[in-house]
Amino acid sequence: MIDAIAHHISQITGRPFRPESRQSVAGGCISASEVLHGGGRRYFVKFNDARRLDMFEAEAAGLSEIDKSRSVRVPEPICWGVHADRAYLVLEHLDLGHGDSRSDARLGGQLAGMHRTTRPRHGWTRDNTIGSTPQINAQENDWTTFYRERRLRYQLDLASRNGYGGKLARRGELLLEKLPFFFEPYKPQPSLLHGDLWGGNYSALRDGTPVIFDPAVYYGDREADLAMTELFGGFGNDFYSAYRDAWPLDPGYRVRKDLYNLYHVLNHLNLFGGGYHGQAERLIERLLGEAG
Repeated sequence: MIDAIAHHISQITGRPFRPESRQSVAGGCISASEVLHGGGRRYFVKFNDARRLDMFEAEAAGLSEIDKSRSVRVPEPICWGVHADRAYLVLEHLDLGHGDSRSDARLGGQLAGMHRTTRPRHGWTRDNTIGSTPQINAQENDWTTFYRERRLRYQLDLASRNGYGGKLARRGELLLEKLPFFFEPYKPQPSLLHGDLWGGNYSALRDGTPVIFDPAVYYGDREADLAMTELFGGFGNDFYSAYRDAWPLDPGYRVRKDLYNLYHVLNHLNLFGGGYHGQAERLIERLLGEAG
């Protein structure tokens, strides 16, 4: 398989590539990863089941969409395909370190710039995945409708199929009915979103240049990206200060961030099991309390 990937890299880049060593990369919970070294060049390669090729194609398209915005640095997708029973995605290898307060601040301003890339409708031209869960991006003019049907209802229905119905389903349905409350009079424009912006998908080059990766791209409310940065931590105060300096947030974000993070908590429930069940129910109750 590595020979086939090296041949593909050679074809796409126009430069012969022969791997001299392989290094496994730890940390991915969805795909396996390796770095291929050869002739002074390195490539980051992700592997999964052949049925996951669409996931890699969508990831490559998402990275390209962010790159076209000329805002935040992302690894360049090189090539992707299937060999035997495995799909692969080859990315530019970047020498990443750890972000600091300066790179946090740079990312805040750059992310606000990325969010100023807009489209007429919410969603995207293709579906993709959030983790390994399908993420439906069928386009919609109205954000409240998009978020209710393509995000929360999809995850709640999936949770019911996974055995987490009952109270979660009943209270979740009530929240869906009350969803317009959270968007009056707030009407977000469709901004380019990373879509899965937690601390594990952000790092920095050795010179401090911020880098984001593993996107779940679509166009929607910019608050959704900001909310996820708060869900698991990993972003310093300088990041939030720089973002707000570049583009202040609506006061209603204080409440809506729970609404946006409910999507990710439900997705974690569907991916990883019952440890997230109580957190999802608590978020729903808190939001219902706000809606009255």
